[in-house]
Amino acid sequence: MPKTRRKTVRRAVSDTLFERKPRQTVPHEFVLDALTPLAPTTRSMFGCLAVYVEEKIVLILRDRKDYPADNGVWLGTTAEHHESLRREFPSMRSIQLFGQPVTHWQVLPAKAPDFEESALHACRLILARDPRIGKVPKARRASKPRKRPTPMPRKGPTPRAREPSTPRGPSRSRRKSSRSRR
Repeated sequence: MPKTRRKTVRRAVSDTLFERKPRQTVPHEFVLDALTPLAPTTRSMFGCLAVYVEEKIVLILRDRKDYPADNGVWLGTTAEHHESLRREFPSMRSIQLFGQPVTHWQVLPAKAPDFEESALHACRLILARDPRIGKVPKARRASKPRKRPTPMPRKGPTPRAREPSTPRGPSRSRRKSSRSRR
């Protein structure tokens, strides 16, 4: 009796397998629009969008579900400029996400009633090249080349180096046998 073949069903590979993930929307896109004359560049950083003008990181745009109190526009600055910037941005505060009372990064909270107005004012300061906003990131250290793990030392006696074989005469076993014959 002939064997029956099982029918194999070929399924088309789903097109969704090769599709790219949809790009996340840019949080607070109006900020980038306001900085267009400076041709800012952006990089994804910590699930947020970092905004660079030339070599300086000036802002981080954040709109995430975790720690919603820190959503908004983060200003890159230093502690020495906090007081003068706080006069211009009354709702500005340190980022709570880092768990420190004072941080170099300050946030213009998205929940603040004057958020858009404050964010656009920050953009005007950046356009005017205000030295209080923006930081040149520290240079990244070159990654160290990985070392191969050192082999573990052998336990017990170390093997002796083998000497090249030289004719030494009859082996011990032969010597014994030749003596026993006598």
